[in-house]
Amino acid sequence: MNKSLNQRLAILATLYIAQGLPTGIFNQALPAILRSYGVSLTIIGLTSWLAIPWALKFLWSPYVDRFFSPHRGRSRSWILPMQALAILTLIGIAFFNPYDLATTKGIYYFFFLMFLLNLFAATQDIASDALAIRTLGYEERALGNSVQVAGYRFGLIVGGGFLLYLVGVWDWQLAFLLLAMLMLLISLPIFFYQEPVVEVSPSEEHLSYRQVFKSFMSTSAFRAWFWVLVTYKVSEGLGSAMVKPMMIDMGFKLQQIGLFVSVLGSIATLLGAFLGGALTRYFGRYQALLWFGLLQAVGIASYGFLSWQWHSMGHIAAWLVYSVNALDHFVSGLATVALLTIVMDQCRRDHAGSDFTLQVSILAIFGGSAGLLAGVVTDLVGYTAYYLLSAVLGVLFLWPVLLWGRWLRR
Repeated sequence: MNKSLNQRLAILATLYIAQGLPTGIFNQALPAILRSYGVSLTIIGLTSWLAIPWALKFLWSPYVDRFFSPHRGRSRSWILPMQALAILTLIGIAFFNPYDLATTKGIYYFFFLMFLLNLFAATQDIASDALAIRTLGYEERALGNSVQVAGYRFGLIVGGGFLLYLVGVWDWQLAFLLLAMLMLLISLPIFFYQEPVVEVSPSEEHLSYRQVFKSFMSTSAFRAWFWVLVTYKVSEGLGSAMVKPMMIDMGFKLQQIGLFVSVLGSIATLLGAFLGGALTRYFGRYQALLWFGLLQAVGIASYGFLSWQWHSMGHIAAWLVYSVNALDHFVSGLATVALLTIVMDQCRRDHAGSDFTLQVSILAIFGGSAGLLAGVVTDLVGYTAYYLLSAVLGVLFLWPVLLWGRWLRR
């Protein structure tokens, strides 16, 4: 691996760690924190709305591609201010009183801060993805996506599991101030990075806002790929929404979830991400996407087994929960690398941020919105039936992958 590639991968790793930190708070820590303060499953399920910037970020992605400072760089012009705003928001959360979560006014204020944190992270993501696409060649993308997923998951470990552990055994304010300091430190590499200058093609430079999306979505390649984007992450979105609340109901403490569940799970995702990059190159994009999708469904079904047999497992129960959670995260890492590698392949160089963001927004809209029903359905049918239903949907929703594979072989 040459020095230039090492530098590019290192910069991307820090950017996705910075992205994973706030996302870890929202996805990993927030459900358990809310449940520990007595918030209902229905309200926890509705917090998926706070992630709407991730679903709708395609709406402003063309502006991120088009407007920038040539001196600062196309991507750095957006990454630096977004990470600065995220740091300020983390400081604001640090001075929030967690006991106010029991009040309507308090929970609205906290949700507003979490919404802002997601907004800044989602906008940073547009610029970071564009930087990755413009600086990585075709053969480098599987490895690049391994680093992307691994960096993101490492951020989840810190923002999710490590935060839960600190909040459980330490102090709320100091825990969030520490996260703000870590965000500042990992912002230093991109601050000193000299971003390569990329010229915009004259034919693409003057496309209108509408034409940017229309010219991309009108291709036969995108039409064949679209239904994969719609369905591939629905099952995972359903399954992941109720994992932490289920563990709270099983009697796990925040520090247990933070250390043994979130941290071990994220480490398993790191391993899955690195192996996923190698296997995607070895098997090819299509085969990796299909088989890793099936493994994802198996991981989700395992939670149904846990909830069914939990009371009869005895002293091994806790470690079986940790193991199943690690398995689920491992296969998720495999599948995510294969998926994002293909997403990157679809992108045009001049509209890298817009094209990539549109695709991951489709993933977020359908995968994330599935979680809105999670609390309601779980309250109605229980954890076991809920997870088995999610796994069955995961298998059925691989049908578009088969159709896309047929289109590739034409």
